[in-house]
Amino acid sequence: MTWEESTRQKMLNLKLPTDPRWVGIAEMQIADILVDHAYCEQKAASSCISLILRFVDLEELVDTLTPIVAEEWGHFERVLAQLRKRGMTFGFPRKDEYVIRLSEFVKKGGSRMQQLTEQLLMNALIEARSCERFKLLSQNIADEELQKFYYELMISEAGHYVTFLELARKYQDVDKVNLRWQEWLDYEAAVLKNLEVRGDRMH
Repeated sequence: MTWEESTRQKMLNLKLPTDPRWVGIAEMQIADILVDHAYCEQKAASSCISLILRFVDLEELVDTLTPIVAEEWGHFERVLAQLRKRGMTFGFPRKDEYVIRLSEFVKKGGSRMQQLTEQLLMNALIEARSCERFKLLSQNIADEELQKFYYELMISEAGHYVTFLELARKYQDVDKVNLRWQEWLDYEAAVLKNLEVRGDRMH
């Protein structure tokens, strides 16, 4: 089964596609995109580490997220290598308005498993949007090396997206998780619709 066939089955389910202007603007600011991308990978690894440390008693969760930490950090290193190869400077992190807005939708309180579900669904959504944007970059930018680079990362992010959803459905009632996932998807679409289209941010 090809990646495309697999993705059609599992589906990213995003309610709003990225504004088509984004990829063109991003290509013109590729140094900024790579810097922001590096920090996205660092934050993805850190998020998984945080979940592992908060839920050390959930053996399957720990065993599933541990290799993802390694993958995300490997992606961080690969993005840095792309920057260095092009003589670009790795700068300071920028404010991530997209993730800040998503964080505002996380339900506070509830049981530990409810808290876990919220974090897993937010992570799944970020991975889904990253996957979509990596696909756009792989298909539309002129740099052939970066086309291949983003195609490879697109596949990886799709796998992470599916993993986070599967974990959420393991530790909470599936119907409740599916309902909450639809709420997350609706909210994310509204966030994206109201964010400025910027080519110096991955999200």
